[in-house]
Amino acid sequence: MMLQVEKLVVNYGVINAVKGVSFNINQGEIVSLIGANGAGKTTILKTISGLLKPKSGKIVYENQEIQRQKAPKVVAEGISQVPEGRHIFPGLSVMENLQMGAFLIKDRQKVKQSFDEVFERFPILKQRKNQDAATLSGGEQQMLAMGRALMARPKLILLDEPSMGLAPIFINEIFDIIKEINNHGTTVLLIEQNAKKALSISDRGYVLSTGNVQLTGSGEELLANEEVQKAYLGG
Repeated sequence: MMLQVEKLVVNYGVINAVKGVSFNINQGEIVSLIGANGAGKTTILKTISGLLKPKSGKIVYENQEIQRQKAPKVVAEGISQVPEGRHIFPGLSVMENLQMGAFLIKDRQKVKQSFDEVFERFPILKQRKNQDAATLSGGEQQMLAMGRALMARPKLILLDEPSMGLAPIFINEIFDIIKEINNHGTTVLLIEQNAKKALSISDRGYVLSTGNVQLTGSGEELLANEEVQKAYLGG
């Protein structure tokens, strides 16, 4: 087991956003969290990555509790996040954006290796490496955000709504890239409004509702579940 979240409670001021959520991720899996807006999905990812502190509960990563660690330490331990909305750095080139992802890596040879791997996976970024990141298309910006996270050479990558706002042609490409990243050994925790796409590539999934886990099962089981179909798949 790579990551175990136990009875996680997270508040935004007086709002109880996450109400005792528990789930786990095994090494090498793709696991999806699905649910309506306001279910607590993004809050969970931000808490895992050290951007928010929980009121209570545990986050155990590779047998070490990390719920009180700061974000740079979490990245150093091997967890990177691709945030909702991409949040690339406008005014910086594609190359400079990618360099930001490698800020904790001191070994220049490893940084070069990360660049080579990212450019191999995203050839368009190599073509655009000197271009202002703000001038990229939405799909290209999403690839840049994913590439930036991969520069840190994570063992676990957290993806928050990677297909949001993308044209259909890019959506299929992004999900193919997620599968490829996973096939090369990176474990994936995925949040995605396109529940059908997410579950179709997931080993397992958890359905969240108002801060609680309501259902869990394999990707195939959740795709076939009538309740999930009605609520999230348009069935």
